[in-house]
Amino acid sequence: MKKVNLIIIFSVLIGLSVTLTTHANNISVSTPTLTGQNNSQHYVFVQFDLSWDNSFRDEVNWDAVWVFVKYKVTDGNWSHATLNTSGHSVTTTNGVAATIDTPSDGKGVFLYRTSQASGSINWDDVKLRWNYGTDGVADDATVTVKVFAIEMVYVPTGTFAAGSGGSETSAFTLTTINTGNATTAPSGTGGFSGSAEGGYPAGQTAPDDSSWPNGYSDFYCTKYEISQGQYADFLNTLTASQDLTRFPGKDGSSRHTIGGSTGSRSASVPDRACNCLSWMDGCAYMDWSGLRPMTELEFEKACRGAIAPVANEYAWGNTNIAGSAYTLSNNGQYNEAIATNYASEPTGNTSYSTTNGDINGPLRCGIFATNSSTRAEAGASYYGVMEMSGNLWERTVTIENVTGRGFTGTHGDGALSDDGNATNSDWPGYVDGEVTGATGSGFRGGDWYHAASYLRVSARNLAVETSASRVIHTGFRGVRTAP
Repeated sequence: MKKVNLIIIFSVLIGLSVTLTTHANNISVSTPTLTGQNNSQHYVFVQFDLSWDNSFRDEVNWDAVWVFVKYKVTDGNWSHATLNTSGHSVTTTNGVAATIDTPSDGKGVFLYRTSQASGSINWDDVKLRWNYGTDGVADDATVTVKVFAIEMVYVPTGTFAAGSGGSETSAFTLTTINTGNATTAPSGTGGFSGSAEGGYPAGQTAPDDSSWPNGYSDFYCTKYEISQGQYADFLNTLTASQDLTRFPGKDGSSRHTIGGSTGSRSASVPDRACNCLSWMDGCAYMDWSGLRPMTELEFEKACRGAIAPVANEYAWGNTNIAGSAYTLSNNGQYNEAIATNYASEPTGNTSYSTTNGDINGPLRCGIFATNSSTRAEAGASYYGVMEMSGNLWERTVTIENVTGRGFTGTHGDGALSDDGNATNSDWPGYVDGEVTGATGSGFRGGDWYHAASYLRVSARNLAVETSASRVIHTGFRGVRTAP
């Protein structure tokens, strides 16, 4: 019987030293092994241990890890592994049982605790069934495998408010989104009609397709903006031509630290949020990882949750914002922290033009969370998503123009074009088979460079800005519709 000669290496996309007590951090994936090869059905199990700190599940939502696998045959190019939709397993450790959800496309799995509790997780012998035959890999191939893990936060199905009733620039009229059918006008004072009673700025209409992700249905959101270490890991799985397209070439610009050469990129500060990303860069990363861009209504849902909005609120749920320049301790290290002017409850901490001071760039992902921080002190959203107000702009799909409204929420398939671009035809910027532009996208949430008014949850100053450039204050985060 022939055996697959599998050579295993591993990579963890995010393992941040964040200590928000009710939310996950510090992911660790052990060196994987392969076991249980089945030559007749052409599958094998990728086995590894998985741990992270301060995991949680409560009556509202939970943290999860999105795990996916890349492989290459001999000296070939990296490809995305197809996982079976069932047959995975985890050994219950210290009484903590695991749930594994696999989307129907097999591009990865979500792992999270089964029961309500909080604390560290250390799961032994996670086994993911890789259908290597489906990917065209022979039973006796020599294969190199990488395992990646990204922290996510579950945003449950339910009614929420778009707009706050405040004075934010170009904000939605306060509207209740109470249906997953995006072509149906929401209830309450708002609506898609654009009339005097309508809920959105004049002239806006409903999306073209009922499946446009309007935030009502459940989804997972990456807990942090893409980090510089994550983006470097992504680059290291690309071909030379793909890397040429996707490498920002901004090392030294406003705390951007990714350098090196094709195949050996590295970030000298891997835990720092990755700036200098264009819409096309972020979409390529989402396609590669099996995720997708988020819409601007999903942005408001992830920030605000199901509770009543506060006029002019920030992501932490009130209008109080830190007002003095921060200084840093352990600058550029995994434990980079705020040394002075950290604000206390009920004031929210975030990086914007006033607090960034002489830092002149993005901060470490999750920097404001401590082992005792409140939601405001940590700068966290209702569901525990970090840095939704400030640090770096979030790129979102807009509802304000026909291109944005044509989005149907397809997920990445793990494969990019030969030139390193995303290939989803419904994603904004898609032209002739690739996402090479930014029409239909926009910016939400503010950044370290701009004033506090841009950071408000419902502020839409740049919601239809179609910039395709790499600039010092733009980043990216993604989502995936729940299985």
